[in-house]
Amino acid sequence: MAVEPDSAGVRFPPPFLYLGALLLGLAAERFVPLRSFGIDWWLLVATGVLLFVAGSAMMLAAAVLFRRLGTNVPPSQPATLIATTGPYRWTRNPMYLGMALIYAGLAIGFDGPIAFALLPLVLIAIQTQVITREERYLEAKFGNDYRRYKANVRRWF
Repeated sequence: MAVEPDSAGVRFPPPFLYLGALLLGLAAERFVPLRSFGIDWWLLVATGVLLFVAGSAMMLAAAVLFRRLGTNVPPSQPATLIATTGPYRWTRNPMYLGMALIYAGLAIGFDGPIAFALLPLVLIAIQTQVITREERYLEAKFGNDYRRYKANVRRWF
């Protein structure tokens, strides 16, 4: 992934981190005795679908807003402005939160407790390797405008 000089400097696509951990966790289910949440399959599927749809809607709303505002979605490209409307009114990271909800929905829907247990590690990696870089970049680029936004809107939710 080519990283623009005027960017947060994130060198890998964050969705790949979520996907890699999810696939690793689901694959581990085949080799570890703990293979089930122990809940009826219909409840797992219903919960999984609900989380998946909520996460997809949040990601789609954030991406559509970025496109409409004319700024870039990938953190390896320059930000042209700070999005403060739509889902950005409630969270500074609706795309990463959406990916986390999708991940949780798939892990639960596929009855994957090991995959689900890996989610906190993914969130720590996203926080330390992606969000911290993005926030440092946005603060340097937009200064007080970003600091005010950051003071009024939570990072996750």
